[in-house]
Amino acid sequence: MLLAAVFLSIGISLAQNRVSGTVVEADSGEPIIGATISLKEGSKTGKASAVTDIDGNFSFDSGKSSPTIIVSYVGYISQTLKGTQNMMIKLQPDSKTIDEVVVTGIQKMDKRLFTGATTKIDAEQTKLDGVADVTRALEGRAAGVSVQNVSSTFGTAPKIRVRGATSIFGSSSPLWVVDGVIMEDAVNVSADDLSSGDAVTLISNAIAGLNADDIESFQVLKDGSATSIYGARAMAGVVVITTKKGRTGSSSINYTGEFTYRMKPSYAEYNISNSQEQMGIYKEMEAKGWLEFSALANGSSSGLYGRMYNLMDQYNPETGFGLPFTQAAMNKYLQEAEFRNTDWFDLLFNNNVMMNHSVSISTGTEKANMYASLSALVDPGWYKDSKVQRYTANMNASFNLSKQVTLTMRTTGSFRDQKAPGTLNQSVDVVS
Repeated sequence: MLLAAVFLSIGISLAQNRVSGTVVEADSGEPIIGATISLKEGSKTGKASAVTDIDGNFSFDSGKSSPTIIVSYVGYISQTLKGTQNMMIKLQPDSKTIDEVVVTGIQKMDKRLFTGATTKIDAEQTKLDGVADVTRALEGRAAGVSVQNVSSTFGTAPKIRVRGATSIFGSSSPLWVVDGVIMEDAVNVSADDLSSGDAVTLISNAIAGLNADDIESFQVLKDGSATSIYGARAMAGVVVITTKKGRTGSSSINYTGEFTYRMKPSYAEYNISNSQEQMGIYKEMEAKGWLEFSALANGSSSGLYGRMYNLMDQYNPETGFGLPFTQAAMNKYLQEAEFRNTDWFDLLFNNNVMMNHSVSISTGTEKANMYASLSALVDPGWYKDSKVQRYTANMNASFNLSKQVTLTMRTTGSFRDQKAPGTLNQSVDVVS
């Protein structure tokens, strides 16, 4: 009878030393595979630790009744608790750990589950001070993405190639997607027209009205998997832009002001011939017979000597119009040009200050969040006959109606008044 009592005591002791249970994710309830359960330092160890199986289950002999165990997994907050049998342990995700996701414009997915080629670019790392054009932020930032700005004029459509030249005659520009909305170009511009500097390049940029301070990140979808989402329009790649949103539990008002002062260029900065040096070159060409009257008099672009020959041909002694056909008159005319030294930089450029102001409001709770911004870009123009005024407004709000239903409202607008040289039709008053 005494022997049976000893066996019963041993059986109870072994049962009390056994630690078992299941580890799951707190929000979804899915089992966590590979979570580590270890005894806290200082406890007697039967088996030092265990790892959860494919169903999230674990079991081991602790060597002690009700030991202290530590449950840990990468990306989740570790828990310290008393070990018992048939435990249900729920791990909370670590808020300090940022999950890498791929934003395709329509949905967000774990990067580990995405099979395509993609590059994520943080907007804070790409923003260029003094440059308000959003497309310039992608230049040199992503491998395999070629960005060529064919003009320095603000708002001009850039030449972007994500997957190379995908078509001989059609467009090879990527598709722009802003917060899930496809941004269509107002005018389709071919590769040849894009390099022409024509006026249509100023209105063919789909995102010229987007404020750089409103952008949170860029996602470049490079390979053919993007066509399964957007169809044939994505054959040249997709650039997905995610704008800023209100954050839960915080409210803020932000102001960004950029002031860029641009000075007139100076001839001292360039190795350019002045009027004296240029006339010396003309004299050498004249001595070699390259500036003869017969070759330049009727030429469309005959330069200074051609202008002189035309004045000599039109000379009228009675009215004094034109230039006498004498060596003294020719020398006087050429000497005036030699000392002219026109400062074309002073005539064609301005000292100016470009201003870019942006104000944003962000707030959020567990039920709703909101982000709104206003911006104003005022550029008087660095060179003559140029100016830019752009105003943008952006607002997005999200309301959590229930755990399954979320209502999101987004609105954006922009106005741009721009004048650029070479893009306006010229008119000539033939009378004057």
